[in-house]
Amino acid sequence: MSDIQAAFEQAAKDVQSLPDRPDNDTLLRLYALYKQGSEGDVNGPKPGFFDFVGTAKYEAWEKIKGTDQTEAKKKYVDLVKKLRG
Repeated sequence: MSDIQAAFEQAAKDVQSLPDRPDNDTLLRLYALYKQGSEGDVNGPKPGFFDFVGTAKYEAWEKIKGTDQTEAKKKYVDLVKKLRG
């Protein structure tokens, strides 16, 4: 397992125990970076109009479409470190 993969997996665990709940924009950024890092570009149909949370998540992930998975993992790890203080 690569160092970045191990750091990514640890950050995914660490995000569950952040001292403070991040604001919604930061939560969406975390979600998008995690999905991009773990799955790659957004796929599947966009959630329905009345699924506001699902739509927001989808759109956040879609905004970073084309980002390399390794780069997304690095950004995710850096963001979690920053949020942990």
